[in-house]
Amino acid sequence: MNISNNISSIQSHQTMMNVNANNVANVNTDRFIPSSTRISGSESSVTANTRQADDNGSSKSQTDLSKEIPDQIIVQNAVAVNISAIKTQDEMLGSLLDMKV
Repeated sequence: MNISNNISSIQSHQTMMNVNANNVANVNTDRFIPSSTRISGSESSVTANTRQADDNGSSKSQTDLSKEIPDQIIVQNAVAVNISAIKTQDEMLGSLLDMKV
């Protein structure tokens, strides 16, 4: 994995958090249909795919806080792991450069 993969993962998780925050902000909005984000990865990048949930016809918001809150924790942990990986790669590169001098 290289730094660009970590960065694309952080960006994808930011998209997920933005969608999640919008869903939570509209928890009291009548007839609100939430969106969900699926994160997928390949060897070269990580992407976020967002889609709107199916309308169940409810006159109340269809946001499910029991789904949204754990998703926020997942995003927080994923970003922390990617930041840690970037820091480690930076430290390793610095060590290699110090050894070369």
